[in-house]
Amino acid sequence: MNTPDTHVSVAVQAEALYLINLLLAPGLGFLGLLWLAYQNTNSESELTRCHLRQTIVASIWAGILLLIVAGLIITFGGFQSPYTWMVLILYFVTCHAALILFGVFGLARALAKQTYVYPLIGSKRW
Repeated sequence: MNTPDTHVSVAVQAEALYLINLLLAPGLGFLGLLWLAYQNTNSESELTRCHLRQTIVASIWAGILLLIVAGLIITFGGFQSPYTWMVLILYFVTCHAALILFGVFGLARALAKQTYVYPLIGSKRW
């Protein structure tokens, strides 16, 4: 039987795995997040469902924003142009920092036992 503390723990784990995916182990953090979601598929807790959904959706958006958009910048700007690299570095640092900030806010809300919807990239339903 799941206790309220278990639901908080899963929400915190989801947010921590999102941050691990962005900061320490890209891909491995996402796989851990998918495994956590699989284990808690039928959770009755709104808190657990919310944080799992938000982190999975945000991780997918992070991959799109950081990999695909960066690839498009290089493709259209040219690999040899210094301006391309300047734009790419500015974009990557700004976007990555915003995604990390969203994850920190989500972690704080999970620790406070509150739901959280990521701004711009979050999913409104859970």
